[in-house]
Amino acid sequence: MRSIIIVEDEKLAARRLERLLNGFQYKVEQKLHSVEEAVDWFKTHPKADLIFLDIQLSDGLSFEIFDQVHVEADLIFTTAYDEYALKAFKLNSIDYLLKPIDENELRQALNKFEKRHSAQVINPEVLKHLFQESSSTEAYKNRFSIKIGDRLKTFSTSDIAGFESSDKATSLVTKEGKHYVIDESLNQLEPQLSPKDFFRVNRSHILHYQSIKDMLSYSSSRIKITAEGFNQPVIVSRERVKEFKSWIG
Repeated sequence: MRSIIIVEDEKLAARRLERLLNGFQYKVEQKLHSVEEAVDWFKTHPKADLIFLDIQLSDGLSFEIFDQVHVEADLIFTTAYDEYALKAFKLNSIDYLLKPIDENELRQALNKFEKRHSAQVINPEVLKHLFQESSSTEAYKNRFSIKIGDRLKTFSTSDIAGFESSDKATSLVTKEGKHYVIDESLNQLEPQLSPKDFFRVNRSHILHYQSIKDMLSYSSSRIKITAEGFNQPVIVSRERVKEFKSWIG
């Protein structure tokens, strides 16, 4: 039996990946959700056959795990980043899957793993260098400054429920339900936001993943969302439903 570990801070994504692996007759030994949790686990379980590893975890980069413990395993990265990072990982004989994970791509990665199954020593410094170079070309905002009267107020993206466009104005919406008018349009904001955390559900709304409290089927195959910070339900537009389902996992 293969020893397979998932290191992923998004629990829904981790469960979805586990279901896909079960469908290919692989059993996941353990799901870990943070650098700290992974370090604790690998201190007593230093060997694994295969690790599915998200690059960015809630408490740091996953590469930091290997600064603290020695782990021998094959790696398949799961990441929202593309272009340079993925080319670099591929050149260094490291497999990757771009999230949301596609079932056929997962099958191909597993086939490659089975063909070349052998533990490899991980060099965390090389991996961190590759990621730092790639992320410098694809940096997303992690905070916003809003002018309120004569004062500036700063919001971390983790405190933002989403953004809303209404009456020709764009507002930043906090998880507490407060609205602050900002100068940028949703079209301008969208490329500044990490696609791991934010999704443009329709012409008027961008939502943060963690703000979503409930989802219901709606007319014409659409989805009605109850989101933290928003007084009214938000409807996923018909043309965005398929992509939204992939994004939400």
